Amino acid sequence: MRAQSRNRFGHSLGLRLALATALSVAAVPAVAQGVLRIGMTASDIPLTTGQADNGGEGMRFMGYTVYDGLVNWDLSSATKPSDLAPGLATGWTVDANDKTLWTFKLRDGVKFHDGSDFTADAVVWNLDKLLKNDVPQFDPRQSAQGRSRIPAVASYRVIDPLTVEIKTKAPDATLPYQIAWVMISSPAQWEKLGKSWEAFAKTPSGTGPWKLSLFAPRERAEMLPNKEYWDKPRVPKLDKLVLVPLPEANARVAALRSGQVDWIEAPAPDAVASLKGAGFQIVTNSYPHNWTWHLSRVPGSPWNDVRVRKAANLAIDREGLKELLGGLAIPAQGFMPPGHQWFGSPSFKPGYDPEAAKKLLAEAGYGPGKPLKTKILISASGSGQMQPLPMNEFVQQSLAEVGIEISFEVVEWNTLINIWRAGAKSDMARGATGMNYSYFIQDPFTAFIRHLQCDLTPPAGTNWGYHCDPEMDKLFAEVRNAFDPAQQLAVLKKVHEKFVDDALFIMITHDVNPRAMSPKVKGFVQAQNWFQDFSPISIASPSR
Repeated sequence: MRAQSRNRFGHSLGLRLALATALSVAAVPAVAQGVLRIGMTASDIPLTTGQADNGGEGMRFMGYTVYDGLVNWDLSSATKPSDLAPGLATGWTVDANDKTLWTFKLRDGVKFHDGSDFTADAVVWNLDKLLKNDVPQFDPRQSAQGRSRIPAVASYRVIDPLTVEIKTKAPDATLPYQIAWVMISSPAQWEKLGKSWEAFAKTPSGTGPWKLSLFAPRERAEMLPNKEYWDKPRVPKLDKLVLVPLPEANARVAALRSGQVDWIEAPAPDAVASLKGAGFQIVTNSYPHNWTWHLSRVPGSPWNDVRVRKAANLAIDREGLKELLGGLAIPAQGFMPPGHQWFGSPSFKPGYDPEAAKKLLAEAGYGPGKPLKTKILISASGSGQMQPLPMNEFVQQSLAEVGIEISFEVVEWNTLINIWRAGAKSDMARGATGMNYSYFIQDPFTAFIRHLQCDLTPPAGTNWGYHCDPEMDKLFAEVRNAFDPAQQLAVLKKVHEKFVDDALFIMITHDVNPRAMSPKVKGFVQAQNWFQDFSPISIASPSR
């Protein structure tokens, strides 16, 4: 029954998107030496001005390609978790006597793609574009992507041309992780283009290893190597990188098979075996990702009852879901993946126990004659969303078997992101009490704090569900004040234990970041990260 429903759901969507897919890939040359063409899950080219939209995928393809942050990620290894690395800042320190005061020393001699110099003034200008509504360069679209990523920042100033000071609202050891989200755009290019972000989007200028050479919304983007890139080992080997929006999984597979693209994100699971048989590479790796239902805690939400939250977590056949995905998943035992250094020792274990789920629901006042009925927001595709339509249908059926009747409202991925930012109390939430959202969980702030801290509800932050627990806030304060790594690790274990024991999300699965690519693609190292480095990649010459 589940497999039949899944196929009918997927084929219907494929038919609706077939024409758009054909138009998208037809304009990309079928054979191109030294060119890598990637089929993304996004339905549009991510925002090109610096702070990319489309979630982690947007940052992967249009953030850390055209741009750099002061702080970057080390994406060089497939065998160890990624950590922060110097970017446009060569280093950063917190004042020994004032833990709210940070100093970032900047890299000398770096130039933007337009030839202008990168300086401390450019850093302040870029922070202003996100945080100060009254400055000329303020950009609402970029601010919507970036402001909530840096809630710790209180003020900042230029010390000298290669030094910036950032002051936080309170001591916050997670600041470097937050700053890693801020991509640095060229003030000179913005001035040159008439102080227009719309014009800048077509000919952007960052400091990154790639230069955007063509921008065709909903069709493709093309990038050329930045031969003068400051990090010489990361000057790209390819002649060109091409991005093609292909939001439907079967359409991505068809484009790969036909040679219209060389690489696809998130191949359809039922196509993986045949792709391998046809000689395509299937590349996977664990990375900091979870696939959850984020629950509303506003008055009247059924998820305010911990018995209901635990019942839902016990109703899902996660191993069956893994089978549906062709094995390309890690069943969730918590918010973090099993074995993660922050996992700790929770007393509650999400698993498959329908009878226990029914008992908890009965205690909460629900039963065969009174099922729990509610609505969840989902997307049809998107960064980290895996295969959201068949997966959500599977979860829906699992919950129905214990007495939880779910209806879905399907929205486009960027729309779902906007609803997430607006919060569960917003009219944009359309009466839903939860949303399916895949989360970036590779640092303490984005993994935990932003979701649940009491004072980070919209518009101040992305505590979408308006959860507020003083005990959790105390733990978050301990994390922010733990500048010693061992001390911070101990607190983060306690945080995760509380996430799980209070069943604060419906914790469903973790992705393994599958990609399918032509055997011609060489040199790719799949980092344990949402972001990837395209610089080492090359395309093998055709055999003669």
